[in-house]
Order: sequence, then structure tokens, then C-alpha cells
Amino acid sequence: MNEHIMQAYQAVEQAMQNYNTVLAEHVTALRAEEAGDVSKVERMIAGTKAMQDSSGIYLSYAKFVAYGMPESEDLIEEELQG
Repeated sequence: MNEHIMQAYQAVEQAMQNYNTVLAEHVTALRAEEAGDVSKVERMIAGTKAMQDSSGIYLSYAKFVAYGMPESEDLIEEELQG
């Protein structure tokens, strides 16, 4: 595996995790507002869920590429363990 690619992947992973955390916190804050717009909260909930799902898919493939596109995902797990 290329160390620069792995470092870039890890930076993206951390940034996406942070972004998803901030979105979830924003949804929590919107829900707590007494005068909050219900449709806005529902849209933000849906958007937050979509971002979590999309970033999970993106990161899964980015990790695969960062590990040099092995023939099997099992090889990634073996490398992580060994």
C-alpha cells in the first residue's frame, strides 16, 4: 500500500466522520427548538441519513483503493490484522 494514499484516505475518513457528527448535532438542535419548522427538521433528518449512507459507500470503496485494490476484501482484513 502507498503510505501517501493511505494518509489521504484516513484524512477523508476523519473529515466525513466529523461532518456526519456535526450534521447529527444540528438535527438534534433543530429538534430541540420549540418553534422549529417540522418540514425542515424532516428534510435535515433525511439529508443526514443520506450523507451517512453515501459516505459509508464512498469510504468503503476509497479504503479498497487505498489498499491497492486487492483481489478480495478479505485481503484488507488480513493486512489490518497482520
